[in-house]
Amino acid sequence: MTTRVGIFGASGYTGAELLRLSASHPEFDVVLATADSQAGTRAADLYPSLAAAYPDLTFAEPDPVLGDGLDLVFLALPHGASQHLVPDLRKRVGKIVDLAADFRLKDAALYPTWYGEEHHLPALLDEFAFGIPELFRADVAGADLVAAAGCYVTAAALALAPLVRGGFVESTGIVVDAASGVSGAGRKLTHASHFGTVNEDFTAYGLLTHRHTPEIEQAVGPGTQVLFTPHLAPMTRGILATCYARPTSDAGRDPLAVLQDAYADEPFVVVSERSPSTKATLGSNCAHVTARYDERTGWVVALCALDNLVKGASGQAVQCANLALGLPETVGLPTVAVYP
Repeated sequence: MTTRVGIFGASGYTGAELLRLSASHPEFDVVLATADSQAGTRAADLYPSLAAAYPDLTFAEPDPVLGDGLDLVFLALPHGASQHLVPDLRKRVGKIVDLAADFRLKDAALYPTWYGEEHHLPALLDEFAFGIPELFRADVAGADLVAAAGCYVTAAALALAPLVRGGFVESTGIVVDAASGVSGAGRKLTHASHFGTVNEDFTAYGLLTHRHTPEIEQAVGPGTQVLFTPHLAPMTRGILATCYARPTSDAGRDPLAVLQDAYADEPFVVVSERSPSTKATLGSNCAHVTARYDERTGWVVALCALDNLVKGASGQAVQCANLALGLPETVGLPTVAVYP
């Protein structure tokens, strides 16, 4: 049975990626794509890469009424926008998968600190499943409301969660250094994302204050404390997270073996001794991870690479939607990257 799909915010990078992935999904039929400033524009004119699949699809104004009767709606909107749509939209559609941060954090008190404003719908936070299937599959399966995790969060959590939850490393004093491609900043052009600014540069940003920090701590496990520093790399796509943690006093296993056991049956996590590469994940929904213990310094280092627009955003949202709808989790999602 075909799933009737709507995408709110379809003109942004994550929206365009949702359109690309949905075009290859055997169960999805995209019948609605909304945009704000691009309303009235054909998707094929804004993104010629979508022309073969969507020759006549035109972006509509983002009106919740248009969602009436849809089986599934993706929200690919800026932070804060979903809170205004969800109360009305949830009465009209079957399932909602939100790609923004509006409903990711379970503690409403964290929003003023990390997002600069109070949450408008704190009572709804507990109703949203947190969307990293490899770590929260039971919550996502069959859920009507899903908040897909952020890109940095997914990379850090996949590298760290099995080690922390299994008691192999300490849950405090963790350091996460991660670099992202420019597409993570979205389609809107700013000075920070201009070619002349980013090209031949590598810079850290959001020092001590990046909003993904509490989300990483929530995703990795209770009691986790992380020092997170994001970096902007001069590439279009990809995230590489390098995470450092201290082993517990009774840790007796190779951290790589811990990851291998944790992800042995996961179709979208590749564990190997190879150092993860962003290019190896380009266009795929796979995350590549590895880990080492350094006897000389006493540190564990765990790394994860993924495509920030696929496993870090739209691909993960589709993976969550598959679970929520009771479909095979892998359907419509690529595991092979584009190379070179």
